Amino acid sequence: MDSVEYHQAVALLDWQVELGATEAICDSPVNRYELPAAMEKPKAPTAVAPGKPELFRPRQADPVAEAERAAAGASTLEDLRAALAGFEHCELRKGARNLVFSDGIAGAPLMVVGEAPGRQEDRAGRPLIGPAGQMLDRMLAAIGMGRDRAEAPVYIANVLPWRPPQGRDASAEEIAMMRPFMLRHIALAGPKALVLIGNTSCETLLEKRGITRLRGQWAEVAGIPALPMLHPAYLLRNPAAKRESWADLLSLQARLRDG
Repeated sequence: MDSVEYHQAVALLDWQVELGATEAICDSPVNRYELPAAMEKPKAPTAVAPGKPELFRPRQADPVAEAERAAAGASTLEDLRAALAGFEHCELRKGARNLVFSDGIAGAPLMVVGEAPGRQEDRAGRPLIGPAGQMLDRMLAAIGMGRDRAEAPVYIANVLPWRPPQGRDASAEEIAMMRPFMLRHIALAGPKALVLIGNTSCETLLEKRGITRLRGQWAEVAGIPALPMLHPAYLLRNPAAKRESWADLLSLQARLRDG
């Protein structure tokens, strides 16, 4: 075949471009579906030396360790409240309206530790103000005490400062996260005696469950006498159990008087 002149070759290329040609065709066809003669074997993952974390995997925070660190850094009740408000590892805070920290008079000889806020407590930001809380107030008044009584004050707080969804029980993980805050809360409030109402309070501070078995039996939390009692909400559902709670209140009254 005669050689093609430069200008003729350019004209032919222009003509092919106008026809829609977008790439050159090689002298021999290319099979793009053909597999290579030998497949490359995948490389085994590089072993990580014991004790050395992988660089590409960020270390997960330990919520309990973070809670212990935050609680230990609080030197006042206001500091502790701020530490709880800034604690981001508990998912309950995302669904709650308010942080429910405490009620009553700080420094009172008696501290009541409840379980978790309900709907009314979540709205108001105060613990035990619903029907169960009103029952608790009547119980305390029967032995001459109350959250607003300057001569015989009571201080009240919950293990969980945020309301669980649909009022469900606290999980083991949530209890573990809140335990350091609760222990620090007790240390800063400095009561002479504790009342633990309900299973969650006992599980958190005594690491025991079974409130109907534990009630009325004095124990100790961080060096402070602690009395497990039936939750007032239980008494509303089971009025016959009020007799047992009255016996517990008399035991509490005697302990505070003698101690």
